[in-house]
Amino acid sequence: MQPILPPLKPIPIKDRISVVYVEKGNLDVLDGAFVVVDKTGVRTQIPVGGVACLMLEPGTRVSHAAVTLAARVGSLLVWIGDAGVRLYASGQPGGARSDRLLYQAKLALDDTARLKVVRKMYALRFKEEPPAKRSVQQLRGIEGIRVRTMYELLARQYRVQWNRRNYDHTEWGSGDVPNRCLSSSTACLYGICEAAILAAGYAPAVGFIHTGKPQSFVYDIADIFKFETVVPIAFKTAAKKPGNPEREVRLACRDAFRQTRLLHRIIPTIEEVLAAGKIQKPIAPVEAIEVAIPNKEGMGDDGHRG
Repeated sequence: MQPILPPLKPIPIKDRISVVYVEKGNLDVLDGAFVVVDKTGVRTQIPVGGVACLMLEPGTRVSHAAVTLAARVGSLLVWIGDAGVRLYASGQPGGARSDRLLYQAKLALDDTARLKVVRKMYALRFKEEPPAKRSVQQLRGIEGIRVRTMYELLARQYRVQWNRRNYDHTEWGSGDVPNRCLSSSTACLYGICEAAILAAGYAPAVGFIHTGKPQSFVYDIADIFKFETVVPIAFKTAAKKPGNPEREVRLACRDAFRQTRLLHRIIPTIEEVLAAGKIQKPIAPVEAIEVAIPNKEGMGDDGHRG
């Protein structure tokens, strides 16, 4: 006789641990729990239902049962490169609504609406209104100049030798410490932003400033928070000249995400920037597929996936 289990009550994205890294182990479900089993057979349990994003580094294998459980509880699995420098693929945590995807696509395909969204992203990022009568391409150019200037200012603030943003993803160790710290810290931010985007029912690939890449919208949203969170952490860590800068950056990012309550802010920010396009959200059709984990009470939280 199968045991009667209580109905799942998924935790909202905003109340979860931001990110957990897994390296050189097998992800599986044993005794009903999500675990990592290392080569010696040691089990390490992960409270997957309370994690927004699991970063899977090289040397990790995932069972069918583990992927199924992660999808049921709405935790995103992201396959990344060594030290987090590349994001190769992600597993959607289930239950995405097509009405949100259509809304996002409609905004991206309308030149006027897209420009309004880009201007809102610029205003949130730089805390000022962008110059009037500028195209998306012109705003992208202005943004690039400001970003390079901010890198230089932070390098001087933390007394870090800085040349430019440059790294070779095929030879991770060839990059200097500041660039390695920046790559590792931004990978942390990209992971939780993609988890939030998918949890809210949007598409990571449909971007507004960034286009043509699988995580274009992830980069758009992450850039809004980048210079108030992970970039200062990267330069501060680089200034210490640690022996393992990637690990130091990850720990610092984890603490910063918790202290700034970043997961509380990402989904509302997504809604705010898209609302700037002034296009009404479509109503979900009656035949729309139900959410992954039905919740009879309803929490009113897009990140709840129910």
